[in-house]
Amino acid sequence: MDKKFIYKSLLDILDKEEIFLDEPMKNHISFKVGGPADFLVKPKNEEQIKKLVTLLKEENIPYIIVGNGSNLLVKDGGIRGVVIKIADNFNHFEVKDTTVFAQSGALLSFMGKAVLNNNLTGFEFAAGIPGTLGGAIAMNAGAYGGEMKDMVKSVRLMDEEGNIFELKNEEMEFGYRKSILSKKDYIVLSAILELQEGNHDEIKNRMRELTKSRVTKQPLNLPSAGSTFKRPEGHFAAKLIEDSGLKGLTLGKAQVSDKHAGFVVNLGNAKAKDILDLIDVVKSTVYSKFGVMLEEEVKILGDE
Repeated sequence: MDKKFIYKSLLDILDKEEIFLDEPMKNHISFKVGGPADFLVKPKNEEQIKKLVTLLKEENIPYIIVGNGSNLLVKDGGIRGVVIKIADNFNHFEVKDTTVFAQSGALLSFMGKAVLNNNLTGFEFAAGIPGTLGGAIAMNAGAYGGEMKDMVKSVRLMDEEGNIFELKNEEMEFGYRKSILSKKDYIVLSAILELQEGNHDEIKNRMRELTKSRVTKQPLNLPSAGSTFKRPEGHFAAKLIEDSGLKGLTLGKAQVSDKHAGFVVNLGNAKAKDILDLIDVVKSTVYSKFGVMLEEEVKILGDE
């Protein structure tokens, strides 16, 4: 890979300040682990994203799209090619009546404050999810009985050829922790959400209630990617892990949280390998005891 050529090509699309070379991915994911990306870029608009995708595809340069990195685990070898971070520079959103328009890099926590100020209900469960709208839509994020599919009206997407199109809710193929993006390499550009009018105090109290529940039950004081495993059909991952005697198990600087067994956490300066090895121990132990194969909810990227 000719890094000089790639850098020069990126400069034709982006400002120098939007291009980062050999960028440690631990600075961009909530797990705080991961080796360097050859390049990390932060586009500001759809046109830049389109030009980037077109360039990288034409030159056969590998690329990965990330948001706020709250559901990712990057391996210690880092990522070859280009990481396109759609977050910091692509996060505009606005509220009009009961409708919310938002670019995919908008943080759910910021959106939560805005919909509260506009007395809109239906977003309470999402306000405490530490990620971007794009990532939440891609995996149909959910919590406390709510899912993104409950409020998404339509999604603006881009395919690998740079074509931009819109899909309605029913065309997004939402399911448990998945959407059409689980099988198609589309990029979420923006979305329109439809909420309902509500009572300000009731919405505020519900958000506080959910925040209190998260703080009380989840290890939010330590780096993690949230729930490490998907909920297996007919079971709860955390209960299976705890009943396997794994709660609090430590490997290197990675730990099955002693507060919530569904979370693998970074105790400080963990290697991605520590976390991956611990995930493997959890999966094999639970399978041997209960015959249930856990599946990671966290997305694993990069080289060993």
